[in-house]
Amino acid sequence: MANAGTIQTFEDFVNVHGLLLAAAGIPHSLYRKLFEKLSTETFDGGNYFQVEPVDDGRQRRLVLTSDSIGKESNVFLVDHALSFRLSDAPKQLQEVPGLVERMASLMCVDTDVSSHLEDADDEGCELEGNKLSVTEIVEGEVQKVNKEGHGAVVWLELEDLDIDDDVFLSLDLPSKFPDLIALSLCGNKLKAPETIVNEIVKFKSLKALWLNNNPIIQNCDDSFSDAIILNCPSLEILNSSFTRKYTVWALGFCGGIYDKDNPGCGLDTDRSLQGLTSLDLSNRRIHSLQNKGFSPDSMPSLSYLNLRGNPLNDHTISDFRELLKVFTSLHALEVDIPGSLGDSAVEIAESIPNLSLLNGLSTTKVLESGKGVIDSVLLPCLPEWNAGEPLIDRVLNAMWLYLMSYRLADEEKIDETSIWYVMDELGSALRHSDEPNFRVSPFLYMPDGTLESAVSFTILWPTKNIQYGDECTRDYLFGIGEEKQRSARLTAWFHTPHPYFIREYEKHWQNLRSTSSSLVNKSSTTCSLAHSDGHPLRVYTDIPSVEDILTHPGFIITTDPKEADIIWTSMQVDEETKKAVGLNDQQYINQFPFEACLVMKHHLAETVQKAYGSPEWFQPTYNLETQLTAFIGDYYVREKDKTDNLWILKPWNMARTIDTTVTGNLSAIIRLMETGPKICQKYIEQPALFKGKKFDIRYIVLVRSISPLELFITDVFWVRLANNTYTLDEKSLFEYETHFTVMNYRGTLNHMNTPEFVKEFEQEHQVEWMDIHSRVKQMIRKVFESAALVHPEMQSPTARAMYGVDVMLDSSFKPKLLEVTYCPDCTRACKYDMEAVMGGGETVKARDFYNYVFGCLFLNETTHVSPL
Repeated sequence: MANAGTIQTFEDFVNVHGLLLAAAGIPHSLYRKLFEKLSTETFDGGNYFQVEPVDDGRQRRLVLTSDSIGKESNVFLVDHALSFRLSDAPKQLQEVPGLVERMASLMCVDTDVSSHLEDADDEGCELEGNKLSVTEIVEGEVQKVNKEGHGAVVWLELEDLDIDDDVFLSLDLPSKFPDLIALSLCGNKLKAPETIVNEIVKFKSLKALWLNNNPIIQNCDDSFSDAIILNCPSLEILNSSFTRKYTVWALGFCGGIYDKDNPGCGLDTDRSLQGLTSLDLSNRRIHSLQNKGFSPDSMPSLSYLNLRGNPLNDHTISDFRELLKVFTSLHALEVDIPGSLGDSAVEIAESIPNLSLLNGLSTTKVLESGKGVIDSVLLPCLPEWNAGEPLIDRVLNAMWLYLMSYRLADEEKIDETSIWYVMDELGSALRHSDEPNFRVSPFLYMPDGTLESAVSFTILWPTKNIQYGDECTRDYLFGIGEEKQRSARLTAWFHTPHPYFIREYEKHWQNLRSTSSSLVNKSSTTCSLAHSDGHPLRVYTDIPSVEDILTHPGFIITTDPKEADIIWTSMQVDEETKKAVGLNDQQYINQFPFEACLVMKHHLAETVQKAYGSPEWFQPTYNLETQLTAFIGDYYVREKDKTDNLWILKPWNMARTIDTTVTGNLSAIIRLMETGPKICQKYIEQPALFKGKKFDIRYIVLVRSISPLELFITDVFWVRLANNTYTLDEKSLFEYETHFTVMNYRGTLNHMNTPEFVKEFEQEHQVEWMDIHSRVKQMIRKVFESAALVHPEMQSPTARAMYGVDVMLDSSFKPKLLEVTYCPDCTRACKYDMEAVMGGGETVKARDFYNYVFGCLFLNETTHVSPL
């Protein structure tokens, strides 16, 4: 490998980045071209592609504008417009100037935000508060015409200027601009229908009128629109919708041919659509396409057509299909399914054979898949927001449609927290296809040969031959097939069939409800390991705190594991380990076989559900790797019923809340699967609070036997407090110190000893703690009973172990199980010289903890422990 600072040649580049290049899947033939572009920071995508708005500006697509590009013939750098660790997202959007505005534009969630007015020309009027008044704008347009001495104003935009009915009348626009063909009055304060109609009908040449976001639109019925359409003979577009009078001009407007700079009046429009390749007619309320302009003669080059969101009820299905068949260049179509072309994607693909893409999916794939989920997967989830909602909130909700992720690693370790990022405008315009023509992959370029110098990019390259005008697509779930729940995971970006998922949820729930088990315990007690001659038991441990704190006279520490009676270790001990270390089958080990059924979160959920279905003390929980379909159904049912729909995602086997997220965003939940396998558990939205803050409790459970089940709970327990006042405000979900309680690793640790907590909690809530404690003990026994029922193979005559059980109380003070942890070391609890109330009310130091643990497990002593 090249030394740091020596990435000068192509050979150096390959030597340093070889593993990254292979992992990214970049073809060998593109390595040199990639090196050249990385070393010179060449972003030349703009020379090959163009970003186009679709779905009425609510999303974008990427189109090839060069003549053609061959498979694996070029590679492009895509910059990252935003990179962050998930918890830092709100802070970064707030603090980086202009970032939230850029993200809002990229994610198409700013379409109702006022656009900036163009600077006034040299003869323009004075600015007042950086914004021209409506009078100044109108007079400026009049002066422009007078100065040039010819022509007329035909396109006028008077948006977001607080124009009310009186101001509108005072402007006398029909007299000043009699030749107007397009007038936008969006975002004003127009209210009186009769006043507005009487003024608007004076424009005899008006082709387009926009009154969106005025009170008159919300308060008037269809008769208002009908009156305008009836009395404006040339009107083709009203409030972004087509009238039945639309012509080539309206089609040209949607195709990007006609606008303020090229209004299209007085021109030969018969041939104006000849070069049009892409036409987005989504959400235009079009009833019929039987129109002179909508024909292959007018648009011979049309290759992409979006008809989503239109009634098109003047066509029969067969006539509509015949109409589209004659467009021989049309190979990409977007349409509602079910809708005016039919009820099935398969039917449409079969009836229009020249199509290669239907709603972004390969028609070949549609036909191969047949009828089913795919018919409903086709409609994209477009961002939604409320009027007046801050841009930052819109971005945080919409970002899951755009995010990608990677995780950093060096030779020593892998970073525990993933990096999420948004590609720049070009990369983010790549829409999904099951048969994509491009592939993307994150890539870290290390110009100095070290991770410290790394700069992140996304690499884009063609995987098929592509022609001018083709849409460029990628597979959002590259490498993920149905064996990994591909169709269900597409729900993150597309509308999938609610009934299908709800049925799967109901099957899952029925199985849980039908589960009921019980455990019959034999009356037995495990024997003490005490030597008859009084010699202490020899303990080998690799845990410093045990070695330091264990002072019980019945035990002595040994450094030789082969001579130990007890192996107390934080490492997994399997048969290979025993053989390598020289352990024998008579030595006692502080772990039970198959204990993963308790200490790994997905196995714990499976164990509890197999034993007891869905007990009250265990929140609804799904293993997203296998139960995503049922979870989505549960989510949809809650959404329909308007019940709590906040969830917590936890990695299968990570501690300290690493990669743990609280969210109610379905797309976020599905996308978070990408950073590792997780369970999704119903969040306890109404927990019991202590002084307004969230808390949980760590109980220590000692297991002497699985069959018969013999458990003890230490009379010491540890209360863990959040730092911030609890709230369900959406932004707070990103705040670790509001929703999480483990502060040993992050945040400021505010510790509280047990007796003080109990006393103050009883006073605050007027409850008896012993009643709560009794319910907790009953629940904990049920947890270990479930393991004994489902996994009797856990029993081992030479196993004794200690587990941590984390419990939260809901607002009714009922216990809820959070997790069970393998807990050979309580260093983090014991290092605090805290006092705890033990059995009988005696107060002791927590540093004596291991003396009680070892005494109970191996000598059958029950001081300061209680049987469960």
